[in-house]
Amino acid sequence: MDNIASSEGKDPSAFLGEIIGSPVTIKLNSGVVYKGELQSVDGYMNIALEKSEEYVNGKLRHNYGDAFVRGNNVLYISAQ
Repeated sequence: MDNIASSEGKDPSAFLGEIIGSPVTIKLNSGVVYKGELQSVDGYMNIALEKSEEYVNGKLRHNYGDAFVRGNNVLYISAQ
């Protein structure tokens, strides 16, 4: 319970700042998933990734290297 309470009320931008340079999973509203290293996030939730991979229906479709994801398409961001 203490771990849950300590994460409550945390500023999302602070969380995102802490995970810059870390591996993340990003799920889009369309269901497409991107995995890569988070490089930056702006105030509109636009996301820049390095070493990115695109997964469609759980299957790897493309390796992009650098990728930019527009924030209005993002369902969630998860640190790996």
